[in-house]
This record gives sequence, C-alpha cells and structure tokens, in this order.
Amino acid sequence: MNLFRSFRRWSTDMGRVFRNEWSLVLGDVGVILFFFILPLAYPIVYTLIYNPEVVEKMPVAIVDNCRSAESREFAFKADACPAIKVYSFPADMAEARSQMAAGDIFGIIEIPSSYARDLATGQQTHIQFYAEMSLLLRYRSFLSALTDLQMELVGEQTAEKIEGHGLGSLAVSGMPVKSHSNFLGDTEQGFASFVIPGIVILILQQSMILGINMICGTSRERRRRNGGIDPKAVNGVSASATVWGKTLCYLVCYIPVTLYILRFIPEIFNLPHYGSPADYLLFIFPMLLASAFLGQTLNYFMKERESAFIIIVFTSVVFLFLSGLTWPRYAMSPLWLALGDLVPGVWGVEGFIRINSNAASLAETATAFKAMWILAAVYMLSAFWVTAYIDAREKRRATEHAVETDKIATH
Repeated sequence: MNLFRSFRRWSTDMGRVFRNEWSLVLGDVGVILFFFILPLAYPIVYTLIYNPEVVEKMPVAIVDNCRSAESREFAFKADACPAIKVYSFPADMAEARSQMAAGDIFGIIEIPSSYARDLATGQQTHIQFYAEMSLLLRYRSFLSALTDLQMELVGEQTAEKIEGHGLGSLAVSGMPVKSHSNFLGDTEQGFASFVIPGIVILILQQSMILGINMICGTSRERRRRNGGIDPKAVNGVSASATVWGKTLCYLVCYIPVTLYILRFIPEIFNLPHYGSPADYLLFIFPMLLASAFLGQTLNYFMKERESAFIIIVFTSVVFLFLSGLTWPRYAMSPLWLALGDLVPGVWGVEGFIRINSNAASLAETATAFKAMWILAAVYMLSAFWVTAYIDAREKRRATEHAVETDKIATH
C-alpha cells in the first residue's frame, strides 16, 4: 500500500508538472516559435531552396582553338548533354573569362589547337574545363556530364582504331563493357533527396533542445528577480517526477510535429520515402526521448534566456558534420566518432536515412535504435541530477535571501 501511495503521489506530481509546463510552452511566443513554427516551416524552406534538385542546361562557353570538324563535333556532343548548354564560342580565354565574371556562363571548355591532329595520330589530347565554383551542385553536374562524354568519345575512337587495322568484325559501338549507375535511395541524384532526410532529424533535435533551454533560461531570470523563487515553477516531490512531467509535455508537442515532418514532407515534395512509416516513427521515438532529457541536462548551463541561442548555434554545425551528411562517419577519427555517438540526432540521421531512403526494417537499424535508448537512459539520469541540483541550489538561495531580508527589516 505504501508503494501504491508513493506511486500515486509521484503520478500526481508528474501531472501537475506536465500541466504547468504545458502552460509555460503555450504562454511563451519564443517557445511556440521553436517548438512548432520552426519545425513546420524549416523543412519547406530547405526543400524549396534545393529545388530543382538536378540542375540542367547550364550555360558554358567553348573556346575552340582547333576550329576543325572534330572540334565542332565535340561541341555538338557537349551541347547534347542534359547538364550543358553551349552559350557562346568566344574567340579566346580572355573573352570567355569576361562572360564568366558577368555571370553569363558557369563553365569554360577549352579545346586545344592540336585536338584534330592528336586524334588522327592516335596521341592523347587534353581538353581543359574551368568551372565557376560558387555552387558545388553545378560542378558535380558538369563533372558527371563531361565524364560520360569522355567515355563515349573513347569508345568511338577505340572502335575506329580497331576498324582501321582491318579488324572491323571486332569493332564495337561504344565501350566493350558499359556501366550504368543506380543510386539507391536517391534515384533522381538530387541534392534535396540526399540532404533533407538528414537535416529534418537534426531540426527535430535542435528545436526541441532550444525550446527547453529557453524555458529554463526564462525561469532562471524570474528567480533572480524574485529572490531565488520562480512564481511560475511547479516541481514534483522528486526530481524524477519533475523531469518526466516535463518530458511528457515535450513529447506531446513533438509527436504530431514529427509525423508531419517524417511522413508528409516527403509526400509533398516527392522526396525518398520507401520505408515503413511504422518503422521510422517507432525508431525516432527514443531519439525524441533522449533529446528531451539532453535538453534538461543542458539546463545546467542556462543562465538567462539568450544562453539557449549560444549553445544551439554553436552545436548545430558541429552536429551536422558529426551526422555523416557532409563527411562519412567511417572516415572520421575515433575522437569525433565517440563525440558523435553521444548525440541522439547523429544516430537518428543514420537510422532514419536507412529506413526512409533504403527501405531498411527496424531490425536492420538495431544498432542505432539501441544506441538511442542507451542515450535516453544516460541523459535521463543526468537530467535527474541536474534538476535536483538546481532545485536544491535555488532553495538555498531563496532561504539566504529571506534571512537577509529579515535582517534588513529588523534593523
């Protein structure tokens, strides 16, 4: 019976904390912005920025120093590439550079004067390409198109050489072995399809932590104004009731937001969404739990409302790199791997991309799934400690302030 009464009291305290935290969330415009508006708007903004996913018909200039039938054929084939549109034929490189500086073109192809002669004599020829590097996506498309064009020309030249030696029966059209790339999870080879599934996971984590820390920073400011007492705070009899009451509030806020981001955003923008919704929604739950506990752990560092911005702005770029979106995790040093293992969003990005883009099952992402549950347990304990420490410290300060006030009143 004592155990039952203790649990009932604990549940009642947790419910009081939940209701109070809910009122704090809805009563703070800044928290509403980061809990709801940011997760709802950012995926749309990011996806629109990266659309169209594949750039086509990018203008280039061809400086033809050879001016032969062979060089004109090369220019014709280059113009036929989906990514390239021949904009002009400048007389020299100086004119071509002027067009690039003016923003008329994004690349320059320079054909050497010896191009036709090198082909006729069987020597290796060199065609120079100069790219305007303000957007890596354009460079990647240029490089892919020119590589395909190079392989096509090599196949044609090889077939002509074989036929020229009287071995026409052995000549083939194109390369003897032709390869075809299949990009699993990103069939369009688009930048949005590649980066958005990872970014939305980090948006969930960072916006939640930012909102939690903003609530705590505001509470600390109220305590300083009221002698160590926050008139809007409601704490449970134990740190666990306080932490779980707040966590339940944050999960109630984020479950519908998560459903919107992970389920409907891919549908709206036709991003990869091959996995089972049940699998990735179950998978992401421990990440939300770990993020809520991590946010409450970071409350230790919140001195005022603005402290949340400093921490989140500093960590967002770091977490983006640690997630493996910009650099593969297997190529990182052990130090960075260990640091990334402590971030729930890093495991969330890895597992969600596997489920969402490559149709992996929950069992096939068991490593990341277990890691997030472990982080949730670790950060839960740290949140208990931080909450208990802050409550004890603020109660001590409130008592000291009351004693000093009584002394002043006595004198």
